[in-house]
Formats: sequence, C-alpha cells, structure tokens
Amino acid sequence: MSSQAIDHLRQSDPRLAEWIDRVGVLQPPAPNVREPYIALLEAIAHQQLAGAAARAIWARLIHLFEDGVPCPKRLLAMPEAHLRTAGLSRSKVLAMRDVCTRVNAGSIPSAARIAQLSDADIYAQLTEVRGVGIWTVDMLLIFTLCRPDIMPATDYGVRKGFQILYRKRALPTPKQIVKISEKWRPYRSVAALYLWRIADAARTKKSLPK
Repeated sequence: MSSQAIDHLRQSDPRLAEWIDRVGVLQPPAPNVREPYIALLEAIAHQQLAGAAARAIWARLIHLFEDGVPCPKRLLAMPEAHLRTAGLSRSKVLAMRDVCTRVNAGSIPSAARIAQLSDADIYAQLTEVRGVGIWTVDMLLIFTLCRPDIMPATDYGVRKGFQILYRKRALPTPKQIVKISEKWRPYRSVAALYLWRIADAARTKKSLPK
C-alpha cells in the first residue's frame, strides 16, 4: 500500500509532494494484534498530553500489572488512588474503568470482531464509551487497525502540519481539514503521518534533507 499511497499523494497535492521529497517515504503503521480495549486505554492515557509525558504515564500504568497487561477485571478491582499513582487524572481513571466495564460486558468488540466492522460502525460503538471521542477512535483506527483512510482532523499536530503545509496564518479548523483532505482519499492516514512529521519538524526546527 505504501508505494500506491505515496504516488497518489504526490499526484493529488504538489505541496505535499515537496514534503514527501524532503521527509522521504514514511511507512504506514504495522498491524497490531493487541485487543482494541488496550489501544483505547493507551489512547486515554495520551489524551491532552505531550508524547513523552503520555508514554511515561502509560508505562507506569502497565507496570501496575504483574504481566504488563492491564486486565479489565484487575483494573476495575484496583482502588482509584492506586491507579492515580501512574499519573492519571480522575477523569481518565473513570474513562478507563468504563472501558473495562464494557469489555467485561462484551460491548467492546474483540480484535477478531472489530476487524469485520466498518469505520463508521467503530466510531458509533466506541464513542459511546466514557472519555472516548473521535480523536481516540482515530488513533485506534490508524495505529492498531491500520485503516488507510482516516483523517484525525481534531488532532493538534495534524492541524499544525496542515497550517505549515498550506502556509496559513491561523490553525485550520477540523471542518476545513476534512474538506481539503478529500483529495487525499483513500490514503488520508498516510497523509496524516506526513502532517505530524511536518509539525514535528517545525517544533524542533529540525533540518530536513532537501
């Protein structure tokens, strides 16, 4: 898929083609065999935090479990104070508990089941979970399920990359991003990877190859 996606993005958007030349070919995420609920828990840990801080909290959380796997029943049995030692806010603890409650009830699909669902069905089912919004499902679809045509328009990094790519004075709105990114279909997930890289290059003032 990678070569087809890159060719399509180059042809559909000359400005993005320039950045592809500078950054190089980015590989789409490799399929992840973990259960979807674990991806949801990790995405909740990452909400509204910088990458390093979020990764540290997630690492502390999984270390609360002997085998490094956040079992739903064991997470629900843990006192809130113990979970918050990982650095979680109370709202994130409540969101994670709702995820685990729904796993135990069978209302969050397994890895085998979710692979059969459409993107729209996944959004509809998972956004019913406390603390799980569009962004959280976007991350699951891109990085766990490897769906090729997801545009996380509410993500700050995507918005910043879009601003730089099109040299806009202000951050574009999610609605603007959704509209303009139509030309990147059916490979908007790969386009999002480039937008994140563009934003990162601006943040770090990193010198990229010409």
